[in-house]
Amino acid sequence: MAHPVVEQLRFTRGEWLRGLSGVTEHDATQHCGQMNSIGWIVGHLTWQEQRYLLHRPQGIMLLPEIQKRFAFRAPMSTPSLPEVLKAWRQVTTATESFLDSLTTEKLLEDLPLNGRRTGQSQGSAIRRLTYHYWFHIGEIQAIRQILGHKRLPVYVGDIEGKAPYRPD
Repeated sequence: MAHPVVEQLRFTRGEWLRGLSGVTEHDATQHCGQMNSIGWIVGHLTWQEQRYLLHRPQGIMLLPEIQKRFAFRAPMSTPSLPEVLKAWRQVTTATESFLDSLTTEKLLEDLPLNGRRTGQSQGSAIRRLTYHYWFHIGEIQAIRQILGHKRLPVYVGDIEGKAPYRPD
């Protein structure tokens, strides 16, 4: 069984996909004022997944172009939704065995950056990633409301069934 913090990340990924359900390629390219496009948001979360679960802890840079195009403060862009979802799936699939290997002890270890200590643990990085998803789930829902989408997902899904509280 995966560590509870990993279960919460996996549940959050599922909720994020639920929030993207029904988004078309056209919808994903729209910019509403200063908000990034939904496509850019998908690429941005792919960047953070790669950064926190592949590159920093394991030295794996699966998709270098993601690092350039979607990092924090990267320029606004309008990527293709199928392109960035494919990248997201590649990265998240590549993280699975690492996530399954995490124990409380490993989650407490420092997550280095360029070989240097950062004071950020692997567990804190996963929590930051999880909360980052929730931030962007809300943003995506706001964009979808502006675009006139109806019957959007509401509230949090089946957390009790898929990722209930349990001590580690």
